[in-house]
Amino acid sequence: MSRIPRDRTNPAGKRPGKIGRAGKDAPAVEPLNIVHGALPSREVILRFIADHPQKASKRELAKAFGLKGDNRVELKHMLQELEQEGMLQKNRKSLIRPGALPPVTVLDITTRDKDGDLIGRPAEWPEDQGVAPAVAIRQQSPAGRQGKGKAPVAGLGDRILAKIFPAVDRGGPAYTARIIKVIDRRRGASMGVFRTAPGGGGRLLPIERRGEEMVIDPDFTGGATDGDLVEVEIARLGRFGLPRAKVLSVVGSVGSEKAISMIAIHAHGIPHVFPPAVIAEADAAKPASMSHREDWRDVPLITIDPADAKDHDDAVYAELDPSPDNPGGVIVTVAIADVSWYVRPNSPLDREALKRGNSVYFPDRVVPMLPERISNDLCSLKEGVDRPALAVRMSFSGEGRKIGHTFHRIMMKSAAKLSYQQAQAAIDGKPDDQTGPMLEPILKPLWHAYEVMKRGRDRRQPLELDMPERKILLKPDGTVDRVVVPPRLDAHKLIEEMMIQANVCAAETLEKKRQPLIYRIHDGPTLAKQEILREFLATLGISLAKGGNMRANNFNGILAKADGTPHQTMVNEMVLRSQSQAIYGPENIGHFGLNLMKYAHFTSPIRRYADLIVHRALVGSLGFGEGGITPDEEAALDDIAAEISTFERRAMAAERETVDRLIAHHLSGRVGEEFAGRVSGVTKSGLFVALPDYGADGFVPISTLGTDYFIYDEAHQALSGERTGLGYRLGDSVTVKLAEAIPLAGALRFEMISEGREMPAAVRSFHKAGRRDRGQVRKKPGTRPQRGRH
Repeated sequence: MSRIPRDRTNPAGKRPGKIGRAGKDAPAVEPLNIVHGALPSREVILRFIADHPQKASKRELAKAFGLKGDNRVELKHMLQELEQEGMLQKNRKSLIRPGALPPVTVLDITTRDKDGDLIGRPAEWPEDQGVAPAVAIRQQSPAGRQGKGKAPVAGLGDRILAKIFPAVDRGGPAYTARIIKVIDRRRGASMGVFRTAPGGGGRLLPIERRGEEMVIDPDFTGGATDGDLVEVEIARLGRFGLPRAKVLSVVGSVGSEKAISMIAIHAHGIPHVFPPAVIAEADAAKPASMSHREDWRDVPLITIDPADAKDHDDAVYAELDPSPDNPGGVIVTVAIADVSWYVRPNSPLDREALKRGNSVYFPDRVVPMLPERISNDLCSLKEGVDRPALAVRMSFSGEGRKIGHTFHRIMMKSAAKLSYQQAQAAIDGKPDDQTGPMLEPILKPLWHAYEVMKRGRDRRQPLELDMPERKILLKPDGTVDRVVVPPRLDAHKLIEEMMIQANVCAAETLEKKRQPLIYRIHDGPTLAKQEILREFLATLGISLAKGGNMRANNFNGILAKADGTPHQTMVNEMVLRSQSQAIYGPENIGHFGLNLMKYAHFTSPIRRYADLIVHRALVGSLGFGEGGITPDEEAALDDIAAEISTFERRAMAAERETVDRLIAHHLSGRVGEEFAGRVSGVTKSGLFVALPDYGADGFVPISTLGTDYFIYDEAHQALSGERTGLGYRLGDSVTVKLAEAIPLAGALRFEMISEGREMPAAVRSFHKAGRRDRGQVRKKPGTRPQRGRH
């Protein structure tokens, strides 16, 4: 990657600048040869995007090169071709080189270089992209940029939001960064497993792969016993020997759910203790007043949630539309807890909520975004209790088309708190004492409204993947009892569709008011991912049309063709892998998966900061009184969207790793047993095998598959023997033996028991072609597998 300093090179390349890593001067780099107004070459575009990530949108590129008319159209086509070839990929509203950091990134400051300058790495980084790149942090002068304001200063262990620039110094990190904001100042604490040592004291075994073992002197054990998960701080760092540490707190036995979730919380830097100022503000909060509110306490809104839910932030009600202009139509009302009344911009509650970004859900605990006084009390729509809310009344035609909506700031009183199973049982003819009287006036109108709305959903055709979600049930001691797949009821689908439509209304209203907001955006699959999927589907005799104008219903057609076949699970997984990740952003590109042009998260402000921003935007733009969005927030929406998107990925990773560790601990006593599994991933180094009964997967190294030469065929997602023609494909049902379980790492290693099946003719012909330059990997008997992260 060529590295021209972003902030010192103009588009015409007239004056290359001098700026070095961490503020040191470096030789100037030869400028780009740009002819203003002329269509640049592919190479110039790629270099410009690499060196100017902040100007990497189509609009900014056209402006930088002075392109107009036909040249702008040609530029668009050239960028599409580069995407199709995998040379570029979309990042929110910009284009970046594959593997490159986006212009604004959340970094963790992890170390210093030999000169003492701070070095950071991305807080979240996909495992399949190898080691996260290092970034040199440029500390600004105390006066800030251009002498205005106070520059943020960060130190080791801090998490920052940073502006990213390509570095000039080719001998150092590939990027430099300017601090925009310090998100979290973390104390220098580490977590690990305490192991007693002869003679007293002990050792700390790290829980992170790159962690360091530490010595704990007898006076600093903090009462820890062998096998405890503990949090420590470094007591002394010497030039020789291991660091010495002091135990700060004992979390508990490594095998408990509490300890395992704490590992993930610590590893990902998730704030989990509310500062005293935040608790004090929450405790001092008073019930909302009727100021700027409509009195809807007589409307029989009800909540429908999981049976074990502790907070209830949405309520619903439906009725037939009495208007003669809308025959067969319905009116659906969705009310959402008015968190914006209690959590005001830049208050201690608000700053802590932004630092968390969202609530994080583990099998038997929640790390909430807001204190319980807010989330479980004042903003929980409790049955029979006055609660403030923002409500939207939506009108649908008999064909399921939304024909209008209005927003209201209200005071409501929930008529009932029901579970999904309870509501569904009543509709299915088994009402209980609570749901019986509600069946005709409330529940049946809700189900009728859902049937009407479903007609519109079916016509819209969002992406319909069949990927069942598993839930871990725990014993009283916090260990795993069993893993279940809860049934997906119409009650779930009803609430989901009503929430989706409420989110659409929020985006439409704010756009109409020209109010800046944070959208929930989901880009379509990149052309490179489409090509990988197309090659795979061709091996099953399923075609996928070429072209960049794919829609969700194109993928639904593929899923329908695979429905009921042995390839059904495999096709669902491959389609899922081809999809982009949904994120937050202030620029709207639509939501591909839901097949919606305007979409914003509005329905869960208790647990998502994005929803709180949308609530404030509605309050402000509709003149609903106090708690509206501020000009400072509007100016910071880009940065806020980047932060909360990162925090969402952080939460997902922590939740997934906790489940993996729990299952690994659960199975650690069953090494040597055989299990029924399914091949869930095929790599050059071996096979991933999922255990459907446990919601976990493990790895079968290629070196343990047998004595044949095994070849990796990416198009067919297969590993197959060159001599026998037998092998394994994605989705195959297999039997494996558990060879090793590592609870702290959440890792399982299997040995394959099932013999491979005969591969299709296309795979065998692939072998005969001998195309060793396309990434096939052989395994010779007795050799070790390739190293790599999977």
